[in-house]
Amino acid sequence: MKTPEVQQTGCSRRDFLKAAGLGCGAVAVSGPLMFVATSARAAETYTGVTYLTPAYVCLMRGVNKFNEILKEKGQGSLKIDFHDSGTLVKADEQTAALRAGTIQYMFHTASYITRSFKILGVTGLPSLCEELYEHGDRLKMETPLWKLMNDSMAKDNIFMLTQGGGVLEPEYIWSGAGKKINSLKDLQGSKIRVVGYEATEALKPYGVASVRVPSAETYLALQRGTVDGATANISTVVGRRLFEQIKYCYKLPVTAFTIAVYLLKDRWDKMDGKTKAVFWEAGKWFDDNYAQEINTAFYHKEYWPMLKQNGLEVVEPSAADLKDFDAKSRPVWEWWKKEVGEAIGQKAIDYALGKA
Repeated sequence: MKTPEVQQTGCSRRDFLKAAGLGCGAVAVSGPLMFVATSARAAETYTGVTYLTPAYVCLMRGVNKFNEILKEKGQGSLKIDFHDSGTLVKADEQTAALRAGTIQYMFHTASYITRSFKILGVTGLPSLCEELYEHGDRLKMETPLWKLMNDSMAKDNIFMLTQGGGVLEPEYIWSGAGKKINSLKDLQGSKIRVVGYEATEALKPYGVASVRVPSAETYLALQRGTVDGATANISTVVGRRLFEQIKYCYKLPVTAFTIAVYLLKDRWDKMDGKTKAVFWEAGKWFDDNYAQEINTAFYHKEYWPMLKQNGLEVVEPSAADLKDFDAKSRPVWEWWKKEVGEAIGQKAIDYALGKA
């Protein structure tokens, strides 16, 4: 699929960061930053970003389609200036840029920002993530869980348009030649790459030293033995070519994540009706197709067969391991509920379990 055309602004990433205040710790500016000296009456430009690269073929296809819908339906009334691969702002800078108003929307992975927006942690709770994977419809737009999450994030002036219709296949534990990890017992004393705090807490009972490593640096971390293994979604394994350093997959559902579209809440509320309708239509397409297509067409029909043909050894957890992991990871649920508030946390879990 053709990547949506990007509007050329003539602004370097260095200039952008300087103007946004991201390079010196300041993030507050008065209103959206305009890169081109054009009339204020011209079609409004919406700048969007993602740290994902074209190498994540399955993840980027839906992102590109979302932007194509914006361009097609918003022709004449808005311009889309989209940047992938962290070329405008890096993954850890996206939220600050959104708050500053220097970007207007972003695609982000929930596990990267659960410390900023703790309600997102419900998508990555161990064991519960498997439930959401099987029942992605519980996360769709306008569902009780979607509304609850948005009510919580509204306190931070964030609006989550769509989570792509569900979580992506859970993150499992992948290991290389240095140490074979095919059971909970094998985890003892291991250094494991993690991203989300929920995964960190879930692995603590097994004597794991969790190491936070960005996806772009995971290949070298495995190659150099900085970590013995990694919790990762299969998209990362394929997109970052981790399969060149990995021999085993222990399919323990440690955590999971969504890839969602975020805007500032006050900006969303002030959008004119036509622009809001365009974003809503693109969001509905993303909601109906994104996770479903990735989990089925890409993962199960392409990625898993390819990895197995290349010699990957896949081990399903024993019933005893699953029972033990479920029991020992339940305290993570309680920990998370304290983080977000007992009542809100329990309600989110109930919605995730289908107890609406």
